[in-house]
This record gives sequence, C-alpha cells and structure tokens, in this order.
Amino acid sequence: MTRLSVNINKIATLRNSRGGNNPDLIQVAKDCERFGAQGITVHPRPDERHIRYNDVFELKKIVTTEFNIEGNCQEQKFIDLVLANKPEQVTLVPDVLGQITSNHGWDTITNYHYLTDMIAVFKNAGIRVSIFVDPVAKMVEGAAKTGTDRIELYTEGYATHFHQGKELAIAPYIEAAKTAQSLGLGINAGHDLDLHNLKYFAENIPGLQEVSIGHALVSDALYYGLENTIQQYLRQLA
Repeated sequence: MTRLSVNINKIATLRNSRGGNNPDLIQVAKDCERFGAQGITVHPRPDERHIRYNDVFELKKIVTTEFNIEGNCQEQKFIDLVLANKPEQVTLVPDVLGQITSNHGWDTITNYHYLTDMIAVFKNAGIRVSIFVDPVAKMVEGAAKTGTDRIELYTEGYATHFHQGKELAIAPYIEAAKTAQSLGLGINAGHDLDLHNLKYFAENIPGLQEVSIGHALVSDALYYGLENTIQQYLRQLA
C-alpha cells in the first residue's frame, strides 16, 4: 500500500493569519497520525509564511510516523534545520525566493554536481533523500546518478490534464516510474493530487511508495472533517 504523508503547511497558514495558536499545529499533526496518516510533511520557506522554523523542532518531538521535511537546499538555514532535526526523509525542491508553491522539478543534469554534494551531506547524517523531478526519463536517469534514494514525481501536470484524458495524463508518469524502478530508485509523488485523481494514479504508477498531500486534503477537511478526509484518502491508496 502506498503511504499517505499529510502536508500540514496550510494548517500553519491558517494559524499565522490571526496570530496565536489556533489551530494548534502540533495537535493537528498528532490527530493526522491518530486518524491513520503514515507521515507528516512540512515545507518551511524563508519568509515563514506557513511553517515556521521553530515548528519543525516542535514537530520533531511528537511525530511518531515518518517525518518528511521539504525545501530548498540552496538555503543554508534549511540545511541547518534538517541536520538539526534529522527527519526520516528530506525532500529537495528547487524553489526560488518568494515562490508561492513548487512548480517544477530539478534539472538533474545541469545540477548534477550540486545535487550530488548536497545529497551526500544529508545521507551522511543518516537521512533518506528524495528529490523533486518532472516525469522525464532523462531527469530520472540524472537523479539516479546523484546518489538520491528516491525521487518525488511532480504531479501538477497529471492533475491539470486528468479530466481531459487520464490515460494521456498519466502516461509520462508511468514511463518515469518504470525508469526509476529500473535504476533502483524509490518513488514518491505529490502536488495537486486529490480525491478525484489519486486512486487512478496510485493504481497505475508501479512502485509508488508515498504521496504527500496538503492543500487538497486540508480543503476537503473543511467539508468532511479531518478524520473522515484522511480515511477517504487512505481508501484511494488501498
């Protein structure tokens, strides 16, 4: 079964919008795990507009499932944060300063030397590394050469074109996953996966180990409740 990691960035966004501690990010993380989530994901950014750096230290104390920290390893503060907390997994994303959300994968060929060096830093600390990539075979092949443990397939393209033709939308992801498998890479996925498109994706991507879902899941929880929503997402992955 593919594991569900809940990205709680949007909970932090809501909290930060009014100050104080409502909703309580730490309690929400505990509840996500209690309701069946197999991981907690955060993606701190330099402006701390959602997850704050201090949140990561507090979450590390209480997360009992897999803790996944996503972010831009071109920021020294991010590197220091990850090394100080030693999550089970770090996911390296090529964000730029001020970016609203992640919108592309690494060019693993152009950035080969840089990624190789950064991945070694985290792996030497005992942290599993995943890197964000587009569903392009040569980028997956490039990822394998860097020493990363896993790739995370950037799924916005799949989600955008899903209703226009799901077979065409998923085709490049299937090929990318097959390439990853042949090279011994683990496979994660994330971005715009939701209750409409998740099941088809999970059923058709060979070797899919983990999905990270935040925005859609938190939005659905406004209608269905958090516990019910997490259970619905888990059923899509069963």
